[in-house]
Amino acid sequence: MASREFLKILSSARLGDVSAQQNLAQAYLTGAYKTPIQPSNALIWLEKSYFSIANQILENQISSNAEILDVLSQVANIPLAETFNSPAFPFGWDSFWKLAEAQGGHESQLAARWQLVNLLINPTNQEIQVELVDWFKKKTSLPSVEKISALDFAGIQKIAKQYLQELAEGDSRFSSSAKELLIKLQPKNEALSSLWKVWLDEKNETALMQAAELGLTIAKLTLGLRLAQLDGRVDSDEGKSNASLKKAAYWLELAAKDGDRDAWYALGEIYRRPQFSGYNAAESDRCFDRAADLGHAQAQLRKGANLWRKREKSEEKVRGLQASYWVWQAHQQGVPEAKDLLSKILEGCPDPKKNEWFELAQFAEQALNHHAEHKLDEDWLLLCHRLIVANQFNFTKAELLLCEVGQLQHEHCVVVDIRWELPKILPRLIQIESIQQRRALLAAGKAFAGSEIDLEGNLRQRRYRFDRVTNWLTNTFAKNQADAEVD
Repeated sequence: MASREFLKILSSARLGDVSAQQNLAQAYLTGAYKTPIQPSNALIWLEKSYFSIANQILENQISSNAEILDVLSQVANIPLAETFNSPAFPFGWDSFWKLAEAQGGHESQLAARWQLVNLLINPTNQEIQVELVDWFKKKTSLPSVEKISALDFAGIQKIAKQYLQELAEGDSRFSSSAKELLIKLQPKNEALSSLWKVWLDEKNETALMQAAELGLTIAKLTLGLRLAQLDGRVDSDEGKSNASLKKAAYWLELAAKDGDRDAWYALGEIYRRPQFSGYNAAESDRCFDRAADLGHAQAQLRKGANLWRKREKSEEKVRGLQASYWVWQAHQQGVPEAKDLLSKILEGCPDPKKNEWFELAQFAEQALNHHAEHKLDEDWLLLCHRLIVANQFNFTKAELLLCEVGQLQHEHCVVVDIRWELPKILPRLIQIESIQQRRALLAAGKAFAGSEIDLEGNLRQRRYRFDRVTNWLTNTFAKNQADAEVD
């Protein structure tokens, strides 16, 4: 049964609320509010949000291309292959090509390229690809990207193979998966295939060794894990001997050179074993770091925890920022221990309605939505954005007035550092937990990016302006709210 919160969002989305439509899409994508995960429905609501914003732009309402890009970046997180035959698939198809061919090499571009690769050339989606050929031949919905629209299906698959090669050669969270798919797409080596099958079916050690010697990465990894007894077996003490650990390290290093993140993580554990003659804590950390870079969840947690323990010796400008990033990455992959550690590093602010600035932030939003009517000066508009952001993250008054808005947002958190004016106040790290928070940061960042550096003045001037603006907001919009309640 759908939750009350979900039904409330659904009702707003059906009435055309763009934010609600995006929230609904996220619910279908992540399972929030006990919603069944349905990528097709997520894509349908993002399509509605996209065209709502596009129509507002055409009608000269308060929207911008940045909001369009924000919707497209959310589209990039949808598994495209799972939306085939959905009514919104043509929109998704076109959107993914736009993102894939966009300039800049940002995260959403890489995500879009990987989804297109997965749809067009991954053998696991072969049945969809057959249907996609027929769909494509109908020419009912060609990509609006000129480079792509001129190609036939084989040409589009060729572009996808180029994306795959670039992803495999790059250093992103998709690199490891891209390398695995490249191996899968290589011509089958009958000898390797038969040896690996013998190992899987019969657990024949000789077949495993031969497959490893012939260069099969998974065989090298499996052999190394078995020799180090890191594959879950509990038999003899052979795996604990130095000789076996040396052999294990040899095979794992070969697998690691192929880009296998599990091999890097296993090497990190071997270098930490006291009975290993090559014991080296620094090398162990390097291996764990490499595994973390390749997306190994436990390695990411370990790297984050290690950085957090050493934060006092760190030379980073804001202590704990790097640690929080890696722990957050592990948390994103579902590591249970990451949640507790993340709560120690990052402050949370999940419910802005409970914050000190909630009422003023509502008035500030109304002022921004009708700024042409009220003819607000630019410095007043900037303070309205500050109030909205401060409410989303529960800032103190000093943080509200002094934070560098353009430098607040990082991928996973907000960094509030006002030591440039008040040196004794330590920086705070606050987790970004909602789309509303990201939208508030995006809108504020755009407003501040186009303003003069010295427009807001010093702290005394900011305090004076704060009193004037908040009094005006209260007098103007509290009265309007009261009148509306009377009516």
